[in-house]
Amino acid sequence: MKDIRIGFIGLGSRGYGLLEMAVLPQGEQVVAVCDAYEDRAQKGAGLVEKAGQARPSVYLDYLDVVRDEKVNTIIVATAWESHVEIALAAMYAGKAVAVEVGGSYSLKACYDLVEGYEKTGTPFMFLENCCFGRREMMALNMVKKGLFGEVVHCAGGYQHDLRSEIAFGKENRHYRLRNYLSRNCENYPTHDLGPIAKVLDINRGNRMLTLCSTASKAAGLRDYIKANKSDDQRLMNMAFAQGDVVTTVIKCARGETIVLTLDTTLPRYYTRNFTVRGTKGMYEEVTDSIFLDRKEDIAYDFTWRDNCVGNARNYEAEYDHPVWKKYIEEGVKGGHDGMDWLEFETFFRCLREDAPMPVDVYDAASWMAVTALSEMSIAKGGAVVDVPDFTGGKWHMIVDENERERF
Repeated sequence: MKDIRIGFIGLGSRGYGLLEMAVLPQGEQVVAVCDAYEDRAQKGAGLVEKAGQARPSVYLDYLDVVRDEKVNTIIVATAWESHVEIALAAMYAGKAVAVEVGGSYSLKACYDLVEGYEKTGTPFMFLENCCFGRREMMALNMVKKGLFGEVVHCAGGYQHDLRSEIAFGKENRHYRLRNYLSRNCENYPTHDLGPIAKVLDINRGNRMLTLCSTASKAAGLRDYIKANKSDDQRLMNMAFAQGDVVTTVIKCARGETIVLTLDTTLPRYYTRNFTVRGTKGMYEEVTDSIFLDRKEDIAYDFTWRDNCVGNARNYEAEYDHPVWKKYIEEGVKGGHDGMDWLEFETFFRCLREDAPMPVDVYDAASWMAVTALSEMSIAKGGAVVDVPDFTGGKWHMIVDENERERF
């Protein structure tokens, strides 16, 4: 694709930020914007004009973007519920699509997404920006170079105090409120699972086999609303379905285990808790530290926090991923410490080169399915459920060695 003409759908906080920080500064042409709320759509159109482009067409219905003949590429940054629906409409209209992250509401939606791609062959990328994080890619590079030995276990979490965002969801027109009222699941698995899947070659020589999830009681939002929004009698008297802490354990075909933690409705600091454990060492995001099976590290066994927290920076010169080494030389840009810019730069490059997307439809289906599967497991008291193989057996393929340089 030589001439990328974007229809941008979804201009809430996340969508507007992506348009402003990661899409328009790269010089890409945005010919249409859309949001169900007219004020957001108009604000997005103004942002495009501010960037020096012609005022785009403004729509309130995503189908109008899909039908717009000027548009050949669609970016979806809407509420979770509409991601698959819009992506399918774009693919069947023959338009390349990049979709923001979120969990699935059913396994059927994941199968439909894969079927849509396989029938149309339309370029598709899942916008999991954490796969492009500096530390996540450095850890991936270290794994591939054998520094941690054979990887045995990984962990991660979306651990972020979202109580204000959820409690004031009606005022802010944010979709999380209705989801937390009605669902109990690992509702946002991909920030932690995406980088782990890359480390463990999921869908590229490995796959997830089974999953089980448990959820704590729901008390955090109740107490927060009592203390901070007691005038909202309707919300004060509503029971939240979403447990405060959800723990999900996944078993992989090669024998590795994965633990995911959702923790968004209790007071806490932000972390994704990205952790890689192998036979020769480990990386831990919470302390940003690397521990190797050698005398100098073992000597700090009980004094690690006092002496070695943050030591991962000492490994950057040798083990930063080649993509990030180049990125740092050129100048890091965009939001979320540069991850957003890098993922969109990759998406646009792959479109122009007709190259495979590094986070593809099979990744999207597999990772999003964790939400629906966790909901099933929690409802059955933590029962073990099977994880479908959305690749149809193609996960046995050999990993492309060149992907590590492209990705």
